[in-house]
Amino acid sequence: MSLIKKNRNSFNTIPALFDDFVGRELFNWGNSNFSSTQTTIPMVNIKESAENFEVEVAAPGMDKKDFKIQLDNNMLTISSQKENQEETQQDGYSRREFSFQSFQRSFLLPKDVVDHDGILASYDNGLLRLTIPKREEAKQKGPRLIEIQ
Repeated sequence: MSLIKKNRNSFNTIPALFDDFVGRELFNWGNSNFSSTQTTIPMVNIKESAENFEVEVAAPGMDKKDFKIQLDNNMLTISSQKENQEETQQDGYSRREFSFQSFQRSFLLPKDVVDHDGILASYDNGLLRLTIPKREEAKQKGPRLIEIQ
């Protein structure tokens, strides 16, 4: 392991400013918030309890009909696709705008743990929530006291 010391003084502010700018998250090409097509991928929170898994996907501006949630064996895939087109004609001018948003996130669920038929999904105020219940035999049981004979 080696340590590198940067000597920064008041006369050398341009390289220091450049180092700060280049070192920021903007140039982190491995940043997981962007896909290889430079589209934004929504952030996801996953929480496990004794009873279930809870998944929250931050996807503002979408509608319920824009989402597709699919479970194939143990692979849960959440995808969305939304297109918007707008055309305005006024005083001999024409304005046409369009946008296209899409993403796909996949999660491998633990084998033989998830109750596939009990999965629930809701979307409200830009937050997609999935509740994925565990099978009864996979739920965490409390500690058991073993009597010595």
